[in-house]
Amino acid sequence: MTQSAVLSVVHSLSQVDASAWNALAGAEPFLRHEFLSALHETGCATAETGWTPVYLLLHRDASLGGAVPLYLKSHSRGEYVFDYAWADAYERHGLRYYPKLVSAIPFTPVSGARLLAHNDADRALLARGLIALGRQFGLSSVHVLFPNEGDRSVLRDAGFMLREGVQFHWENAGYADWAEYLASFSHDKRKKLRQDRKKVQAAGVTFRWVESTDIDPSTLAFFYRCYCETYYAHGNAPYLNEAFFQRLRWELPHCVVIILALRGDQPVAAALNIRGNQTLYGRYWGAIEYIPGLHFETCYLQSIEYCIQHRIGRFEGGAQGEHKMARGLLPTPTWSAHWVRDAQFAGAIDDFLQRETRAMDDYLQELTLRTPYRRDEQ
Repeated sequence: MTQSAVLSVVHSLSQVDASAWNALAGAEPFLRHEFLSALHETGCATAETGWTPVYLLLHRDASLGGAVPLYLKSHSRGEYVFDYAWADAYERHGLRYYPKLVSAIPFTPVSGARLLAHNDADRALLARGLIALGRQFGLSSVHVLFPNEGDRSVLRDAGFMLREGVQFHWENAGYADWAEYLASFSHDKRKKLRQDRKKVQAAGVTFRWVESTDIDPSTLAFFYRCYCETYYAHGNAPYLNEAFFQRLRWELPHCVVIILALRGDQPVAAALNIRGNQTLYGRYWGAIEYIPGLHFETCYLQSIEYCIQHRIGRFEGGAQGEHKMARGLLPTPTWSAHWVRDAQFAGAIDDFLQRETRAMDDYLQELTLRTPYRRDEQ
């Protein structure tokens, strides 16, 4: 006999058995108990930084059957789905937009499961539970960021509105080596790619891929210096601290790949990628000096070459960036789901999203015409 489902909320992942959570999370590194706990316990995603954990759990008897990574947010930073105009409209009408509920991986614009469960029925219970929590807390809205296709369907049926975005991803067509990959480009794009690589080589830069337990403290410290430089150059403080990356190195070492750029024996730039089952995720980068072409080579070309050599099927280059297309990353739709409590605002936002989706579809269609690959390869 099926046990009745009971929904509850916990404010710390330390209250959830790690093996039970990971059984729901599967192979996705960003959803693992270790990754999320590292964010919280090193002070990166906490109530003090505007990310108050309110994880939604589903139990049947004593067994964990479902979960949602969920936060009470006092701002919209670190989400990569921009709702500042919605918040402004609320404030101008004398209404409070914050706090709001957000299901997301903090500071991580990567698509994946958000309604963690073994079947659609339990996913539907979790989706309805999110709306019930929004009403219970008297909040303006509930947002589920970068859900996968299965979750989107369930969320839409529960009453969420869907919003379309775009990222740029690379798919491995089974390339034997870099030369075969380069041959798949059109003549002009292939020539440009070779010229870009020559600029970096002419500057005396070489690259080393450092993985797992080979990542020593000095390599990690240099990467973190580079990571901070990127944020400071844009006038922002880094979201993540060095303790978080140290935790990642110790607790999920098989998931961490650092691409190190060196001039002679001296490192000049670094990019940190997260390796999943069949996907490499480009996450953070920085350099201590400007070298033409270094950013593209370190972040994209080296990552693609790593994927080809290690037979990894996909490389996701992070949020935004049409410039990635010239390196072989193609436009890929991404989604978010939104429930808004106020009926009038919900109607206005739904109308906006329908118009925005049509515009996004036109944009994606236009981008597909600008493929860098040979037409006979399409």
